[in-house]
Amino acid sequence: MAIRGGERSARAARRSAEPKHAVRASRVAGRRMRSQLLDAASRLFKEQGLGGVSIADIAAAADAFPSQITYYFRTKEALFVEAACRDVLYAARGAEEAARGARDPQDYTRALVMAVTGTDSVAFFVEAMTLTRRRQDLAPLVERTIERLHGEGERAYEAEMRIHGWRSRRGADLTARRFWTIAIGVTLEGYATGGASEELGAEMLRLLEPQADPAVGDARQLKLVADEDDQKIPSLAASIGNRKP
Repeated sequence: MAIRGGERSARAARRSAEPKHAVRASRVAGRRMRSQLLDAASRLFKEQGLGGVSIADIAAAADAFPSQITYYFRTKEALFVEAACRDVLYAARGAEEAARGARDPQDYTRALVMAVTGTDSVAFFVEAMTLTRRRQDLAPLVERTIERLHGEGERAYEAEMRIHGWRSRRGADLTARRFWTIAIGVTLEGYATGGASEELGAEMLRLLEPQADPAVGDARQLKLVADEDDQKIPSLAASIGNRKP
């Protein structure tokens, strides 16, 4: 009995070891496939819109099967929203990188605005936000994305203020929210009126106005110049994402 018990234990150990490796490999393959599907979907959706693209089109572009799309995303609409959310976060990261090394606060703001309005990622995200009016089950992903935009924007802005010693006119959290509220609002208006990216950029810069002032002396710390009128600006992004149909 002892021998049989030892054999059973050894076999059980081998079985428990094999699935872990298989699960890890499966997870890696799954993440890779999801990424491929999102890449293909993002390109097609931005080119042709939600109604102009089928699940079969996306599967063919990603070298996948239609069943893999429904397995990972359930519906075409869910894939649309996730692709749009990922795209706008990539655009935000790209804007932060483009603004690094700015000579002064105005140059920093201009670099951010030009990077954001120079892509169609915000317009894509606006479409996803409006879609959630009819599909409230997809709203949580949009809400999480908005919070990430605000949170990561706040951290990036505060870091730049500290590095350069610039004087921020508002708190970093309000500045980040204000930036994305204006970006989404201007994009929504431009999306409806057919405004060019240059026009959207100029309008954003006009509405943002100076965000910070140059450093005074050799100070290298975040300085706040409060603007009480801006302390209670509502988040357009949050209101659109949470609005009921």
